[in-house]
Amino acid sequence: MKLSPRDASGYFAKPDPKRMGILIFGADAMRVALKRQELIANLIGPEGEDEMRLTRIPAADLRKDPALLSDAIKAQGFFPGPRVAFVEDATDALAKIITPAIADWQDGDAQVVVTAGSLTARSALRKLFEGHPNAFAAGIYDDPPSREDIEADLKRAGIQQVSPEAMTDLVGLSRDLDPGDFRQTVEKLGLYKLSDPTPVTPDDVLAVAPASTEAALDDLLHIVAEGKAGEIGPVLAKLQAQGVAAVGLCIGATRHFRALHAASSDPAGPGQGINRLRPPVHFKSRDRMVRQANKWGLRRLEKALEVLIDTDLTLRSAQKAPQMALMERTLIRLAMMGGQR
Repeated sequence: MKLSPRDASGYFAKPDPKRMGILIFGADAMRVALKRQELIANLIGPEGEDEMRLTRIPAADLRKDPALLSDAIKAQGFFPGPRVAFVEDATDALAKIITPAIADWQDGDAQVVVTAGSLTARSALRKLFEGHPNAFAAGIYDDPPSREDIEADLKRAGIQQVSPEAMTDLVGLSRDLDPGDFRQTVEKLGLYKLSDPTPVTPDDVLAVAPASTEAALDDLLHIVAEGKAGEIGPVLAKLQAQGVAAVGLCIGATRHFRALHAASSDPAGPGQGINRLRPPVHFKSRDRMVRQANKWGLRRLEKALEVLIDTDLTLRSAQKAPQMALMERTLIRLAMMGGQR
């Protein structure tokens, strides 16, 4: 049976021990590994591996000795409890070996967990597990974690209460980090809030969020919006060294000023307007952007957007002047506009 992403999340959290097994596949090895770890932990419990109720079988070993999986499925351990036979990094070439091994699976045998990379719809492994009456196949895709996934990570980290603002920040952070780094950040947050019964706040999230060491486009945009014309040159040079193009800078600047304009246009004020933006503003930038929107005002933001649109049209047409020099001049002009009272 094929599991949808939503159903798969529920199954990983609460697996059925009477199922024969599951195939977990996906292009991102880290995402697949995290889901596999969650599933196996919920099948055999925290002591399962120490009690030797988990048998790991690398794909290369199974190719050399096809009996390994059959033996692991039927073996009886010294400790009581559910068992798992885990086949790691499988390919379609193993389908012919796995098929007879699971053919006579019975209730009480070890549940089979197989992980694989990206598999097409015609994959022999997928057909084997999707067509089996007592097994599942779950594809893990590169979509950002859902709110339910984030809440499950928080629960595992021992975090019970999260303020709405902090949850918004965590959702934004989950889209910036890869799954492994995000889970480590949540675990770090759990330690940070240990013995602290108060709800998680945005300041708590900020305290544990990993810091970037690269010169980010956002840094430059904040400098421009805050009217710090003298700081543009060094940051722009770093971005240029990282391969950022003038057109990309213009697109980023236009997006930033459109967000400020939308916030400034909100009837409830920039503070509420920033919170309503979609996609959400990164939590590290939210307060700065509220201050920027308040400082610029609607009329000057409209003028800034006109400048950026003209620059974008110029950059995309044939140019005599160097594009980065043109973009730098525009940014300095905007910074000078932002520095006016």
